[in-house]
Order: sequence, then structure tokens, then C-alpha cells
Amino acid sequence: MLSNSLPERGGRVSEPEKLERGLGLLEATSLNMTFMVGIGPFIVIPFIIRAMGGPQCLFAWVAGALLALLDGCIWAELGAAMPQAGGSYVFLREAYGANRWGRLMSFLFIWQTLFQAPLSISSGALGFADYSAYLTVKVPGLQPWLQAHAAQANYNRIVALLVITLVVLLLYRRITAIGKISTALWVIVVGTILWLIVGGATHFNAARVFTYPPGAWSFSWIFFAGLGHASVQTVYSYLGYYNVCHLGGEMKNPERNIPRAIFISIFGIALLYFAMQTSILSVVPWQEAQNSPFVASLFVERTFGSAGATLATALILVIAFGSIFSATLGYSRVPYAAALDGNFFSVFARVHPTKRFPHVSLLALGATTIVFCMFFSLFAVIRGILAMRCLIQFIAQAVGLVILHRRWAADRLPFKMWLYPVPVVLAILGWAAIFVSTGRRPMLASLAAMVAGILVYLGRARWLGQWPFEEAAG
Repeated sequence: MLSNSLPERGGRVSEPEKLERGLGLLEATSLNMTFMVGIGPFIVIPFIIRAMGGPQCLFAWVAGALLALLDGCIWAELGAAMPQAGGSYVFLREAYGANRWGRLMSFLFIWQTLFQAPLSISSGALGFADYSAYLTVKVPGLQPWLQAHAAQANYNRIVALLVITLVVLLLYRRITAIGKISTALWVIVVGTILWLIVGGATHFNAARVFTYPPGAWSFSWIFFAGLGHASVQTVYSYLGYYNVCHLGGEMKNPERNIPRAIFISIFGIALLYFAMQTSILSVVPWQEAQNSPFVASLFVERTFGSAGATLATALILVIAFGSIFSATLGYSRVPYAAALDGNFFSVFARVHPTKRFPHVSLLALGATTIVFCMFFSLFAVIRGILAMRCLIQFIAQAVGLVILHRRWAADRLPFKMWLYPVPVVLAILGWAAIFVSTGRRPMLASLAAMVAGILVYLGRARWLGQWPFEEAAG
């Protein structure tokens, strides 16, 4: 197995350390699950129902869970073998060769992270702001004041800015304290969803769940096109099962706890999502649910009354906040890992002298996310996030694992997936399908960003005399 420290090489900063291994299985699983849930399922449920055209939308949740499980096998192997800060950055660098193609691939991951990490966090913050409107309309006099003094877009951006600022303030502390905060948020996440499920069970109407429109199971190209579009949203809602890999340098017993946290998170969240969607469909007719911007709140209003809906909405906002919290924590470790490696600005490798966390990276990510919130809307970023991740972070990483299986001895992979390489092949095919399903504009934007990243890398490498220009420089 690899050492937990990074050797000095070509200007690298050594990792041993500096970071504190203070996260156990409970804290890691809590961070994963709070990242995965967030505001995502509550805002995409209407779109998923609309894309599938009825209660068969449950199939899209199963498809998303299956892809997450297949991809989780890849992350589990890589995370257990390389438990360091940075996750995919380290995986791509080592799989493709630290001094050759791995330099380019890891740089491309950092390049895309500069865009997709703030976009991902922004989507949670903007979703939080959007969903909070359910509560603001109930405050006497507040809604007319907002309409008179601020447009909805400005309201969303102001709320998002305040949320991100609070998250950064809470993360500006030792990892052990953060672990306790994440566990408390996780309890709220699970408790809220279980409450929704209980509401559906006590008001269950099978006719609503199992009454399908004509042609629902025709399995025509229309069905699969709808499934593709719906699966983009369900996969977005599952993202985060790998968050623990970004925190590998702060995990206790990472060889065992990283795979466990990944699979517990995927199975647990998949069951909760499926049960929650079934509960909502059993109470709110799908024809109505597909057009409701606050479908979960509407569901609770039908089952527990107006006061219950207000409480449920408040809890959903806490869940959204928890997701932003976990995402910001995980992504802040990626520029730090690249800076340690000499592949990014060295200032990002700085660790707080007493709290022992990468504070420069955290502050820079928070500031960038605030800027992104000022210019983008919620649904404009979801497809862009997935399209940008598919090629480098998911598909290239899966191919990289195959390369490592051929190059490394078996004892360097402490966790081994079942039925290898079947899950890897299926995951690659699944991500390729998701990439196509994001649509033409996100695909082209993702490819353009990748080409720009390659050009930037080549220009930088030529200037510094790094691969592939090192021989000419010598």
C-alpha cells in the first residue's frame, strides 16, 4: 500500500503531518450522506416525474443508484489504496504516471474543479435560497417588502451569499470539531426523510403509485430518452458518495473505513430516496407533483397540515445547508493536494498553524463560490456539473483503475471490488450515457473547457520545462 505521505519531488511539499486523522467511520458516513442529500432530491423530483411522464419515474432512482454503486466500487478501491487529501487528483496522477500523462490528467482535474466545485456548491446554495421562498411567503409583510425592494434573482443571490459565508465560518476549525457538526447534520437528514416516509406510509394510496399513463412501459426511444434526462437528475442527487476520498488524509483506518463509508452511504441514501419518492407519489398525484416547486412541503401539508409543512421546509433547508457544508469541506482539499504536488499555486498548500486544516484553500473556494452565485441560476448549473465531471473525473478515473490493476501488485489495492472488471466497464458505459443525456450545450461546453485546460497545461509546462517539454528544456 502507498505511504500516507508524499515524497519531496520537483518542488513538492511533503504531506505527513500537517493534516489530522480525526475522522472515523461515523463521521465519514455522515459527511457523505449529508453531501448526497442536500436540496437536490427536493428540487429535482418534479422534473424527474415530468421527464418520465408518471409514477414509473421510480425507475430513474433505481438507475441512478445502480450507477452510483458501480462507480462506488472504483472509488472504494482507489480511496483505500491512496488515502490522501485530494481524491481524484491523486488517483489520476498515480494511475497515469506522476511524471508523464498523470501530470496532465491531474492538472485537468484541477482545471475542471476550478469551475465545477464552485458550481456544485452554488447549486446547493441557490437551491437553498429558492426553497426558502416557501417560508418567506408565510411571514406577514415580508413578501410584499421583498417584491418592492428586491427581485427574486437578487433575493436568491443574497441568501446564497449568506449561506456560503456561514458555511466557511463553521469550517474554519479543527477536523474533529467538524466531524461532530457533520454527525448532528446527518441525524437531521435521516430523521427528516424518515418522517416523510412515515407520512407516506400512514396516508398510502396504492392507486396513485401504481396507476400508470398509457404507454408508460412501451420501452420505445421516447421511454429511454426520458429515462436518460431523468437519470441526469437522480445521479446529481446521488453525487457525494465519494466525498470521503477527498478527505483521505484525515481519515482513521482509511483502508477499511473509506470503502465502508462509500457503500453504506449509497445503499442508505438509495433506500431513503426510493421510499421518499414512493411516499410523495402515494399522497400527491403525479400530475400535480410534476408541476409543484415545493413538492416535499406540499406533501407534508397534505399529511401533517400547514404547521407540519413549515417545520418540514425548515428541516429541508437544514439538510441543504449540511450538503453545502460537506461539499465545501471536501472540495477545499483538492487545491491543497495539487499545491502540495507542485501542480498549483504553493499558497494553497498552507495549513492553519493551530487548527491544522488548509485555510487558504477553504477561503479561496468560498470566495469563488460567492462570485459564481452572482452570475448563475440553479438549473443552469446541474447539467453543466455532470457533463464536466463525466470525462475526466469518472470515465478517465475508471480507466486509470484498470491501468493500476495491470501495473501494481495485488497488495497495493487493499480493497478489491467484486466481479472485476464488470463494474468498471458498466460504470464507463453508464457515465458515457449520462454525458450524452446532459444535452448538446453542456457537452460542447465541457469539451471546450477540457481543450482549454490542455492548452493551459501545455503552455505552463513549456514555460516551466515540465513534461512533455522537459527533454527539450534539458
